[in-house]
Amino acid sequence: MALYEHIYLARQDLTAQQVEALNEQFKATIASLGGTVGKVEYWGVKSLAYRIKKNRKAHFTLINVDAPPAALAEAERQWSINEDVLRHLTIRVEALEDGPSAMLRKRDDDESRERGDRPDRGPRLPSGRAPRPRREDATEGGAF
Repeated sequence: MALYEHIYLARQDLTAQQVEALNEQFKATIASLGGTVGKVEYWGVKSLAYRIKKNRKAHFTLINVDAPPAALAEAERQWSINEDVLRHLTIRVEALEDGPSAMLRKRDDDESRERGDRPDRGPRLPSGRAPRPRREDATEGGAF
């Protein structure tokens, strides 16, 4: 069987329980056709780069799948019919990640970082601004 990463975007006005019901529906479809679902990561409600079907935000979910191509084709067919799913994307991968995805690692990094952890940004004026860099003339003689 092939390994896939499946990401879908659900409408923003759905509740978390309705998104979980979509996940269970996907799992049931894959399982009935001989596949298995690995981890399911809910990334939360995020802003979209542009409107999709009059939505500015969407629920993002990542699902790792180990299934035959026919099972995945049937699941994608059902996603395209479902009005709650705005977009979906399935990518075939060589190996599935065991730990959290890059999106969850990024969220953990953002939450653990405190404002005081920033590196020193150099000298400051009393007003809080950085001093303006001095412009050195390339020609010493003052030509031009």
